[in-house]
Amino acid sequence: MNYWLVKSEPEAYAWSQLVKDGKTAWTGVRNFAARLNLRAMKKGDLVFFYHSVTEKQIVGLARVAKEFYSDATATEGDWSCVDLMPVKPLKNSVTLETIKADNILQNMKLVKQSRLSVTPLTLAEFAHLLELAATQI
Repeated sequence: MNYWLVKSEPEAYAWSQLVKDGKTAWTGVRNFAARLNLRAMKKGDLVFFYHSVTEKQIVGLARVAKEFYSDATATEGDWSCVDLMPVKPLKNSVTLETIKADNILQNMKLVKQSRLSVTPLTLAEFAHLLELAATQI
């Protein structure tokens, strides 16, 4: 299993909307590195849901429901999307400030490549984030 983090502005698509929808196509990614990450996602992989810009915190845990396929929102180019479904909200959200201050997490792609909207996590990063969130799978 692989572990991931996806970012969304809560004003554009919030965790609460994913919960309400029950599943969504994660479309609109237009960065080559993020596209490679989408294409590496496997059904069943766990994904942290991060509210970017205004909140800057991880708020929920999702799962890949469908592996990559062509993004129908792309008008040109070879872009991909995956389907995500909610697993559970985090008991405690994990802020960017907390992540940056934590020795185990300071090298996360979220910190080092902050513009990427889809990033991989190591098992150690994933497990530590769950610990900080006081959340069990």
